[in-house]
Amino acid sequence: MHELGLVFHIIKAVRETAEENGVSKVSRVTVQIGEVSGVIPEYLIDCWNWAVKREGHVMNEAKLLWEPLPAVTHCDNCGENYPTVEYAKICPHCGSDKTWLLTGNEFSIKEIEVPDE
Repeated sequence: MHELGLVFHIIKAVRETAEENGVSKVSRVTVQIGEVSGVIPEYLIDCWNWAVKREGHVMNEAKLLWEPLPAVTHCDNCGENYPTVEYAKICPHCGSDKTWLLTGNEFSIKEIEVPDE
C-alpha cells in the first residue's frame, strides 16, 4: 500500500509549508490524483485519517480532499488526443500505436487551507 507513503510525504510537505508561513493550524488539504496514477483515493483518505491523528496539533483535524485528473493520450500519427482509460494505447481516430500519455499519472498537492483566525 503505497498510499501510506504518499500520506507521509503530504504531511511532511504541508508541515514544512505551514512552518514557513507561520501557520499553526491546517483545516484542509486538496490533492489532485491522476486517473492512471495507481493511487486509490479511498485508501489514501483512510491512511490520512489515521496519520493526521498521530501528527499533532497542526493537522490533527485536517480533512483530505481529492480531485481526479483525467488520463489523456496523444497520438503522434494523427495529432489527436483521446481518453486513455477508454481506448488504451491504440488511437481510436487512426488506429496507430504511436501514442503517449499526456496527462493522468500525476499526483500533487493542489491546495492547503487554513481556518479563518
